[in-house]
Amino acid sequence: MMKQLTIVVKPFRAEGVLRAIAELDVESVVVREAKGYSRQKGYLDRYLGSEYSIAFLPKVEISVCVRDERAEEAADHIVRAARTGRIGDGKIFVVPIAWPEPLEF
Repeated sequence: MMKQLTIVVKPFRAEGVLRAIAELDVESVVVREAKGYSRQKGYLDRYLGSEYSIAFLPKVEISVCVRDERAEEAADHIVRAARTGRIGDGKIFVVPIAWPEPLEF
């Protein structure tokens, strides 16, 4: 069995997280741009003299597949790389997946 770790972080932390992932024995990595809304809410921005609210903040979503026995170690390693100690550092979701043999296509 394997587990998929889905990591959602601020864009400026993505490079550090990817470097931490490179140190792990992972099966695959997918990186996506995303937008998120959580406890940090949004912010006010100005454009052509008008203020408007931005509810969704830019994020980077990274999906990693690791072997079951390495999932907790990998999650701890990634959290250490991503943590700044401020609200909105990110989230990590760990989900079991059935992947006995990777499909190549």
